[in-house]
Amino acid sequence: MEGSQSLARFTSLVNREDFQLDQAALLIGAWDYPERDLELYRTQLDEIAQRVAPEVARATGGIARASAISDCLFAHLGFAGNTSDYYDPRNSFLSDVLDRKIGIPISLSVLYLEIARRVGVLAQGVNFPGHFLVRVAIEDAWLFVDPFSGGRALTPGDLEALLKKTTSPDAVLDPSVIAAASKRQILSRMLVNLAGIYGRHGDLPRSLDVLERLAVLEPANPRIARDLSQLRDRVDALN
Repeated sequence: MEGSQSLARFTSLVNREDFQLDQAALLIGAWDYPERDLELYRTQLDEIAQRVAPEVARATGGIARASAISDCLFAHLGFAGNTSDYYDPRNSFLSDVLDRKIGIPISLSVLYLEIARRVGVLAQGVNFPGHFLVRVAIEDAWLFVDPFSGGRALTPGDLEALLKKTTSPDAVLDPSVIAAASKRQILSRMLVNLAGIYGRHGDLPRSLDVLERLAVLEPANPRIARDLSQLRDRVDALN
């Protein structure tokens, strides 16, 4: 029952015209934590933003504002990339990221984006191949930030080197690679990451949780629809 209720909540939320990313991200993983009050985690995000806001207000220029967010999250509050257990599913659950202060590139990016939104800094997710990033508006350009590496600012050379590392040595830094990701694309990538983790461990029920939500986000994707139908048959056979 709880699984169907959390799916219904997720579906209702993301089908709104302008849903909040943090609300939707907190619902990812709700299948494991039906008792959690997710609004308490939104309050926690508010409290972090209140701590960041004075530093952002004192900053002069976009680079300084981006640094103020990074310094608070990673240097002062201690959020960090989980390099010792990267494929722990909890790294993809925003509630666990807030509790444990560790995550992966995309979940730490969602944290950064939500703090930036609350303090009035324009920041966007970047669906970079193999390593999610954030870009922050700095006057007439974008500053690219890697939350997994403590909010480090990336130069064009850094971006090109990262692209070659995560794809192939002959990859070219095309504008499409560093374009803004929509909220739906961010959520889909979080779920695809989880699908890989659960699939690797043969966890069919949780794989089904993930695919049901991917189907909500991408209802016209025939591959997801096919995989979801097949997985439902497999899970039904176990029951």
